[in-house]
Amino acid sequence: MEEYIKLIDVRKEFKLGENIIKAVNEIDLSMGKGDMLRITGRSGSGKSTLLNLMAGLEEATSGEIIIDGSHIEKMNERERIRYRRKNIGFIFQSYNLLPQYTALENVALPLILRGVDTKKREEMAKEIMEQVGIYSHASHKPNEMSGGQQQRVGIARALVTSPPIVFADEPTGNLDTKTSEEVMELLLKLFNKKRTTFILVSHDEETKDYIEKTIHLEDGEIINSKFSKGENH
Repeated sequence: MEEYIKLIDVRKEFKLGENIIKAVNEIDLSMGKGDMLRITGRSGSGKSTLLNLMAGLEEATSGEIIIDGSHIEKMNERERIRYRRKNIGFIFQSYNLLPQYTALENVALPLILRGVDTKKREEMAKEIMEQVGIYSHASHKPNEMSGGQQQRVGIARALVTSPPIVFADEPTGNLDTKTSEEVMELLLKLFNKKRTTFILVSHDEETKDYIEKTIHLEDGEIINSKFSKGENH
């Protein structure tokens, strides 16, 4: 397997009074381009911290985080911000839509940060919204949409820049079973088509039906993993 993402002995520690909390401890992991990975574990097991480290949202205490040859752990904050804008999309449990903006404006936000002109970004936002089946609500604001519709807007926003990697933190956490299934099927369809590398943090046991590769964390360590036969991890 050609390594696209590689973590070597990654650790994240916090000091709490006199105690050292090992939020992520001795994580080694390899993924190929286009791979999909599910990270599970109880609340407080280190799932979101690990995702944030891989996305460059937090700094590792030690270890190496290498994505497509770039050492994330060696970047300063400005370099990490630039890297995220260019390479990473995010999908959140709480949607994180701006309430004062329409669905179309929310989807176009990452393009504004890239300096894309108004006409071009509206075209790009429309195209991805049509792909995720939410363009009919382009002029609606978040409070005028259901949870599933808001999450589709969030997915469109994450994908509008065609990022090679998408991180999702409990994207089905606020959705009912039927809508969760629709969202997961949509994500896999889009990611398989574009060969997007996808890393999912989820408590939802149903997501195992969509993503076979899984690591289970406990106290910041990988205690169980399920990969296809012959793959490295």
